[in-house]
Parts: sequence; structure tokens; C-alpha cells
Amino acid sequence: MKIKYFPDTDTALIVFGDREIAETREINENIYIDLDKNGKLVSMTIEHARELTSIKGISYEEVGVDSK
Repeated sequence: MKIKYFPDTDTALIVFGDREIAETREINENIYIDLDKNGKLVSMTIEHARELTSIKGISYEEVGVDSK
């Protein structure tokens, strides 16, 4: 997974995989998701990201996984 932030347009792009995009769906006027041909999530675009998210405080935590 990759997260890219474009400060000039206040846009966040979250990429979940490198599959080919077959369809883009508008969730609302600021959020779009891209799906592959099987309906699996490829990426999400968030416009006005600073307003709508905590883009400055991104963290990652994997829970419930054995640490072997």
C-alpha cells in the first residue's frame, strides 16, 4: 500500500495494488474509488484531504498477527 499526498491540490491518493483500473466510482463529491475488473479495490482518491482527514498524522498498525 502506498499513500501519496499532493499539497498543491490538497489531494491524497491511497494505492492498494497495482492492478489495472476498470471502473471509478464516486462515493461523494470528494472521494473516489478505483476498482479492477473483479470489483477489487485498487485505489482511493480524497480531495480536500486536510479538511476531511488527519493526513498529517498517518500511522500503520498491524494487530492480531503472530510476530514470529
